[in-house]
Order: sequence, then structure tokens, then C-alpha cells
Amino acid sequence: MKAGNATYSTATELPETVPVFPLTGALLLPAGNMPLNIFEPRYLAMFEHALLGDRMIGMVQPRFDLEISKDEEATENPPLCEVGCLGRITAFQETGDNRLMINLAGVCRFRLLEEVDPVSGFRMARVKGFGDDLADTSDAEKQVDRDGLLHTFRQFLEANDMEADWEGVREASTETLVNTLSMMSPYGPAEKQALLEAPDLKTRAETLVAITEIALARNSGDASGTLQ
Repeated sequence: MKAGNATYSTATELPETVPVFPLTGALLLPAGNMPLNIFEPRYLAMFEHALLGDRMIGMVQPRFDLEISKDEEATENPPLCEVGCLGRITAFQETGDNRLMINLAGVCRFRLLEEVDPVSGFRMARVKGFGDDLADTSDAEKQVDRDGLLHTFRQFLEANDMEADWEGVREASTETLVNTLSMMSPYGPAEKQALLEAPDLKTRAETLVAITEIALARNSGDASGTLQ
């Protein structure tokens, strides 16, 4: 897996401890790119910490299947989902008003083993990367029903009066197509987590199609705009 100037071939090349960024509804997948607008002091500190090290940040959702505690500590540090995705900082820009615009390139998913002592207000965790995410995907891509995925994608766009860059879609690899559409999908935390935890690319594509078909059947789409 190549992310920026770095290439990762095995899970042993991945860090065992990383800063984690809890963000509800956010989905980063291998080979995907996630732009982030960072302004909270603790996350600015997290970025500086990562930049001085291996440039890795673990994106993970807070648990969405638990009752929200009124305890302040629990609110500030909600329990996290067990599976997230490692991202490498490949670009950043200072805005001049104490914000940072950064890009995270998805490397591989991870299982959160345990949290460790926080640093400068941000959370740290021991993680174990999914080594299979670093392997060549050419065989996995052949298992995906690309035509079926594009058919459902086109139905979703038509139902929501949206457009797409079809030239870019045609040129994208199947892995990029599946993961980018999953990341851009307008679904909730549970659906995003299901897409993240899909065991392989074929299952992820099938899960995305199933979720989209349910949404279409319920006539729930009311967005308009351009999807690129």
C-alpha cells in the first residue's frame, strides 16, 4: 500500500501505538483520501505529534450503540469502536487563523487493542493493523460486480438529482471506486462502520449496494448537488 512517499508491505511496518481521532460518521478506507479541517487545540497538538513521528493517525468512530453518559469524563472521552483505519498525513496547509487543512491517505484498517496514557489532551491507543489490507488487490477487484455497483450508483444519483464525474469514475480502479463511494456515502454511523468492517472488497461493494437499495426503496434521498 502506497501512501504519499511511504509504502507499507506488511503489518510489521506499521506503528503499534498511534494517536486516535474519534469522529462520528467519518469513514476512512485503505487507498482513500480524507480532508480534515483541524482547529481544536488538542487535535492541533495531535497533528504536530504525528508529523514529528511516523505521520500516522487512527480514524475511529465513537461507539454509537451505547447510551450517552451524562458523566463529563465519558462525554469528553466516549468509548470507541473496535475497528478504525490508519491514515498517513500526506499534505497540510496552515490557514493563518490557527487552523490546519490536512489530507489523510488511508493505509489499512486496525483493531484497537487498548488505550494508553493520553498526550497533550489527545487520545493514544495500541492498535493492530489488518495486514491483508496491504496486499495486492488485483484478484480481489475481479470479484466485485462493478457493473452492478455502477448501476445502483446511477440510480442513487438520479433519485437525488445529482451528477458525477463519469470520466473519473470510468478511469478509477475498482478498489478506488468501491472505497471512495463508501466514504462519500451519506449514511449514518452504523452503516459506515459496517462498510469499514466488511471483510473484503467484494463484501464491501455488496454492502454498499444493499444499503443504497434500501435507501432508494424508502425514498429517503432529498439531496441535490454534484458528486465528484
